[in-house]
Amino acid sequence: MTASHPLVDAASRLRRATRDFDPGPPVAYVYRPLDYAWAIARRYCETYGGGPKEMLLVGMNPGPFGMGQTGVPFGEVSLVRDWMGIDGAVRSPERVHPKRPVQGFDCARSEVSGKRLWGAIAERYPDPRAFFERAFVVNYCPLLFVGESGANITPDKLSKDARATLEAACGAHLQAVIRALEPRFLFGVGAYASQALRRATGDQAPVFTVPHPSPASPLANRGWTALARKAFEDAGVASPV
Repeated sequence: MTASHPLVDAASRLRRATRDFDPGPPVAYVYRPLDYAWAIARRYCETYGGGPKEMLLVGMNPGPFGMGQTGVPFGEVSLVRDWMGIDGAVRSPERVHPKRPVQGFDCARSEVSGKRLWGAIAERYPDPRAFFERAFVVNYCPLLFVGESGANITPDKLSKDARATLEAACGAHLQAVIRALEPRFLFGVGAYASQALRRATGDQAPVFTVPHPSPASPLANRGWTALARKAFEDAGVASPV
């Protein structure tokens, strides 16, 4: 019998808790990477999720060409496969928008946020084990929301009632991750993730914010790595990027 892993156990609970979640309009499609890419998500946790960690980085939710394809937060295909050394089969969700197919590691589209975040980390740490000895990256929400047009819908755009239901499950998972990894520094990647961290910790631990690497951010487009490096250093921690 395989020994349980605290992060795998926590992700399994989150997977079950969100399996039937349907927020309604404006969401037309809900992608669940912890189901169709579970083998990859589990390997990420088992390979790199041993605690304790110096820091925990928390993102918002899957991007269509990142975790939506690989099951790994910010999971740009090339960096998950070639830097992390994680690869494998990914199934397709039952319902997919024709503009947003899930092709797993065959996906040729780049996840800009993931390329920026993991790319900067990989440049600093050619051996991924050196980074993951210090830190771990997790997404607050495990679900990708897609509108009728194929647009990506972020969790903050859901209805108030839907957000409350989702946040209960996601908050419990985040608390379990924090207990397992015992990080000394908590970083939200973007304002939404920082707010989620504050709710989960009840302001019992300081939460810092790293600018989100999204291409929708004009600041990030002018040089995300320098902005992130300053945010880490301002928090009093050696920057991992």
